[in-house]
Order: sequence, then structure tokens, then C-alpha cells
Amino acid sequence: MAKNEFKPLEVEEPVVEKANPKPKKVKESRLGISLRTILDGSILTRDAVVRLLPFGIYMAFLIVAYIGNSYYSEKIIRKTSKVRNELKELEYEYISTKSDLMDVSKQSEVAIRLDSLKTGLKESLVPPIKIFENVQSKAKSK
Repeated sequence: MAKNEFKPLEVEEPVVEKANPKPKKVKESRLGISLRTILDGSILTRDAVVRLLPFGIYMAFLIVAYIGNSYYSEKIIRKTSKVRNELKELEYEYISTKSDLMDVSKQSEVAIRLDSLKTGLKESLVPPIKIFENVQSKAKSK
């Protein structure tokens, strides 16, 4: 069996100090610092953030109200457009119905329809006459 022996100690060479004993420090940009504080959550513990928290909640409420108002106004605009289109359709229908009624209510059309229905009614060939009443005779009789 082999013997257990200690390894000889290695002698370390003395470290020669350089002219600049401070370690080289990497300068971090403001963006990097800000990003690091946001990611590690330490920004939430600062007094300024805690002090501005009610204002942030107020701004979030205003943003939600603004978005809701824009959705509501778009809904009203769509409904108004729909009602306007329905109104145009009803106007066109009114005009066409009125035209049909004027066409059907002509004297010649009424006479043709009465003949086709065989009601026995005939068109009058004698023109109507006006009957004038004497206003003075009416006043005396009373």
C-alpha cells in the first residue's frame, strides 16, 4: 500500500503592487442605474415614490375614465349613424308612398278601380256647381 504523504506547500510569489492600488471601477450610466433599481424593486421603497402614490392612483383613474369616455362616445356615434340611415330610409319610403297615393287618388284611377270592382258606382258627368246662399235673407229669417 502506498503511503499518505502531505504535498509540499507551494510558495506563493509576492504580489507586486502597481502604481494605482485602487481597483478599476466601471462607471455605470444613469439609464443602467435606473433600470437596475426598477428591476430589483428598490425604487418602490423610496420616499418620493411613496409620496407620489396617491397622484399615480388618481392619474390611473383619469386614464380609465378617459378610455371609457372614448368608448361611450364611439358607441353614441355609431348609434347616431344608424338612426340617421333609418331616417333616410323612412323618408324615401314616405316619398314613394305619397307618390303612390297621389297616383291612386286621381279621379281617372278611382273611376277605373270602381269599374273593375263592379260596385255599380259611376263617375259623374255633370260638373259640380256652387250654391250661393244670400246672407241677408238668412239674417232676416232669424
